Amino acid sequence: MESEIRGWFTGRLPEGWFSGPPEIVLDREEIAVVGTLPDPPAETPESERAALIDGLARRFREETRERRIEIAREAERKFRQKVSWGVTCGGETVMFTTLSVPVMTRLRQSERQVLDTLVAAGVARSRSDALAWCVRLVGKHTDTWLADLRDALQHVDRVRSEGPDLNSQ
Repeated sequence: MESEIRGWFTGRLPEGWFSGPPEIVLDREEIAVVGTLPDPPAETPESERAALIDGLARRFREETRERRIEIAREAERKFRQKVSWGVTCGGETVMFTTLSVPVMTRLRQSERQVLDTLVAAGVARSRSDALAWCVRLVGKHTDTWLADLRDALQHVDRVRSEGPDLNSQ
């Protein structure tokens, strides 16, 4: 399914939007399409770099809005998942739209106390925000490990799909 989605978007997106094929990130609820914009010129002063990247991302977002909505609607009908959009420019990724999906979890008292400390310190507005902050922090510091784990899961899925069809018996 992932290769079908990747192929569909690669074929459907207008030429010239991105400086290469888009990155397609999937989970159970969402398809995120992240394209790469040309990097700012190397001679751009560091003091201007962040503002230039922000401006390029905003310009792309506004200029492509109607087409992105049209493409997203087609993809949502075809793949039955929501579509979100973003761009990468100069090593920075800016997401335009993403889903915020509730996740149920059970926590012991010591774990709840961590969340409550983050709320009391003003790091987060609520336990939900505190938990999201913790997940982002772990993801940021374990990118390589998570990437290796995702690669291993893709290998398992590939091997599983090449096995016998248990439903045909």
